[in-house]
Amino acid sequence: MSVVPADVLPGAVLAAEETAPQPAVLGPRARLWPSLAAVYRAQLSRARVARIPLLFVATFQSVGIMILMRGVVDGGSEARAVVAGSAVLVVAFVALNLLAQYFGQLRASGGLDHYATLPVPPAAVVLGAAGAYASFTVPGTVVTAAFGCVLFGLPLTHLWVLAAVIPLSGAALAGLGAALGLLAPRPEFATLLGQLGMSAALLLGVLPAERMPEAVRVVRDLLPSTYGVEALARTFAPHPDWALVLGDLAVCGVVGVLSLAVATWAYRRAAVR
Repeated sequence: MSVVPADVLPGAVLAAEETAPQPAVLGPRARLWPSLAAVYRAQLSRARVARIPLLFVATFQSVGIMILMRGVVDGGSEARAVVAGSAVLVVAFVALNLLAQYFGQLRASGGLDHYATLPVPPAAVVLGAAGAYASFTVPGTVVTAAFGCVLFGLPLTHLWVLAAVIPLSGAALAGLGAALGLLAPRPEFATLLGQLGMSAALLLGVLPAERMPEAVRVVRDLLPSTYGVEALARTFAPHPDWALVLGDLAVCGVVGVLSLAVATWAYRRAAVR
């Protein structure tokens, strides 16, 4: 009588194949918009306590600049430039300056490693953080613009255009700030670049363009916030040229898309190092 091992029987072979472990099925890839909403809510809740005092500082800074300029500017196009530049300066302070510092510190402290392990696209991280920081600029920008209109006797009729100026200028400046913070080799350089960018928005945005030298005007045209300032300033005129307003807003939108794309590339570059 011969003994046959059980594992050579046909039925045993089928049972062994059925009980063999199967490779795990990966879940679906995270989509951009749900990931963006999750990052935005997380950034908004984290930055709420720390950034609100700085928002008051940005608002008081812009209001103080308008009060100082009131002594040398009476009205007309110069007053429109001062009010529009001071309002957009609030956006520059938060979206450009603070976001550059945030990403610079995040890169230096290894915080990018945390985001790299999350199942979210890189664009969602950049857009979520930029959107959260830009959201803090809304009340300060509205208050600054309304106060400036009362101070200089400008009409409040078309302040609704801030609904387009704030997100478009915020996207352009936030993308620039994120790119500066992610590309800077050290957090101190990110802080320095953010401060320089905000100073450029202050000097080139608040001061009337007609009083600047031609070379400075060229630099002013390269600044993303300039077109948000121009769009808002045109609405203070007795008869606004809405075609030029839409043109300035379109430039803001294009620059915003490009700057956020550069920031996303910079995030991927920094996260793999």
